[in-house]
Amino acid sequence: MFEQVKELIVDILCCDANDVTLEANLFDDLGADSLAAVELNISMDEKFGFSIPDEELEKVKTVKDIVDFVESHK
Repeated sequence: MFEQVKELIVDILCCDANDVTLEANLFDDLGADSLAAVELNISMDEKFGFSIPDEELEKVKTVKDIVDFVESHK
């Protein structure tokens, strides 16, 4: 699951794949902003068939947060 999420993050944030680790902070380490977070969420919906609800999206800070959410909803 990590590799699939990593692909989305690299595509949306245009960051180096080596920087995308489970511990990486989407905003501080990978340069995401609020628009990128929305784009990432839309891409998740397209790829996995669900997205993170807005009230949960505010809590997502790291790559692990996304992976955990996807794994718990598959």
